[in-house]
Amino acid sequence: MAAAALRLFPKCVNVGSSSSRLRVFRWSPCRCIHRHKPVSHLLISHSGSSRHLNNLLSYQRRTFRISQSRWGEVVPFKLSDIGEGISEVHIKEWHVKPGDKVSQFDSICEVQSDKASVTITSRYDGIIRKLYHEVDDICKVGSALVDIEIDEDTSSSSEDDHVPDHEVQPQSGGSSDSTHHSPSAHSPELTSKVLTTPAVRRLAMEHNIQLSDVPASGKDGRLLKEDLLRYLEQKAAPAPPSPAPLPAKPPAAKAPAPAKAPAPPPRAPIATPAVRVAAQDRREPVKGIKKAMAKTMAKSLSIPHFGYCDEVDVTRLVQLRPVLKTMAESYGIKLSYMPFFIKALSVALFEYPILNSHVDDDVEHITYKGAHNVGVAMDTASGLIVPNVKNVESKSILEVAADLHRLMDLGASGQLSTSDLSGATIVLSNIGTIGGTYAKPVIVQPTVCIGAVGKIQVLPRFDASENLIKAHIMQISWSADHRVIDGATMSRFSNLWKSYLETPATMLMHLK
Repeated sequence: MAAAALRLFPKCVNVGSSSSRLRVFRWSPCRCIHRHKPVSHLLISHSGSSRHLNNLLSYQRRTFRISQSRWGEVVPFKLSDIGEGISEVHIKEWHVKPGDKVSQFDSICEVQSDKASVTITSRYDGIIRKLYHEVDDICKVGSALVDIEIDEDTSSSSEDDHVPDHEVQPQSGGSSDSTHHSPSAHSPELTSKVLTTPAVRRLAMEHNIQLSDVPASGKDGRLLKEDLLRYLEQKAAPAPPSPAPLPAKPPAAKAPAPAKAPAPPPRAPIATPAVRVAAQDRREPVKGIKKAMAKTMAKSLSIPHFGYCDEVDVTRLVQLRPVLKTMAESYGIKLSYMPFFIKALSVALFEYPILNSHVDDDVEHITYKGAHNVGVAMDTASGLIVPNVKNVESKSILEVAADLHRLMDLGASGQLSTSDLSGATIVLSNIGTIGGTYAKPVIVQPTVCIGAVGKIQVLPRFDASENLIKAHIMQISWSADHRVIDGATMSRFSNLWKSYLETPATMLMHLK
């Protein structure tokens, strides 16, 4: 159709019986959406009315792109806003270098914000021409990360993204040349109604793969590039080799006569320890999560803290956990004590919602939070992070345990999302995993309460009949914002939380 359109438009032309003169104002390069060589786009004026002219112009609007072709253009790839008010990140690692060829969704670099580590992926197919930053440099949101020279396929693919499939087909009565540009009826692009990008469709066509055969894992059933690559790897994987037959066992030989034990070797002289050279001082920048923690803690210490400590007899919980642990393992969940502590905290918050609130810097307003998003302080190689388990009030203990282990795995690998690290309404830290008993936790703004549980110890205690018994004792240390939380409220809340752990059956009355 592109060639036919060019033949129809010299400098001026008559169309149909009730012809109207067409005048060519200028030529501008454009790319046909059917991925043929660049053609020329005509800007046309006409007067009068013509059925043939309207049909032709209607088809022309569906066939040609208005924008300029970007083939070979070098464009800056900018750092987009990653949310949560983050204005800058530091470059943690580059996955490309100048001259490397990249495809859509390929990793460009890994950046570290104040809250999380994020992998930046390419939006184009092309060649990396320039890196704007070195490792550990600071990059502002909106500034360029790299320059990418876009190749022909990217230009065509990006244009295809903006043209719906139903607009590619010409209207009835159009030129017969349009059938030359229609894709084959057997191509995966038509036979599979799958949500995906043009780059993935092109890759599927190159490997003669039907997109409908590939399991999709993206949102709303979208087929990702990783899904297609995983499918190709599974097809290419060789079958496991059959085990080789074991060789025949040789006949047993006669045991040799025991030889005399060799004489012990002479004792080596004791080596003199080498003199240890004093280590040199070294200096490193405070960045990433450590820098964010420094800012948060400095700001938090401006809050007047109220401390409260108590001990909890968790003997019954210790006896109950092995029974529930076996049941949890059948679901593939490892059940620790922390999910019980978190769920008991949520149940107690219904009686004392002031502990599940946020307060502004000027203490003008208190926001009572509806969701119980319990933050859990975690020690990682990058520093202290506080992800949170969302909506604990509507989850079972098993669901809390599953979420908690997901956060721990992501935290250990540095892959926690911004959503995981934001929105906490109260915080609970478990220093007992390291071996501590008491602590003085620091409130994480804008929350108003944080607790720290210690390790469980077997200690002598007296029962109600004054008999000496072995008890499993755990220490709890609370810190509350004394501007809005008084000591009596903190004490009553702690006693209620403590009662749920000392008598776990009472929690059943309040579970929803």
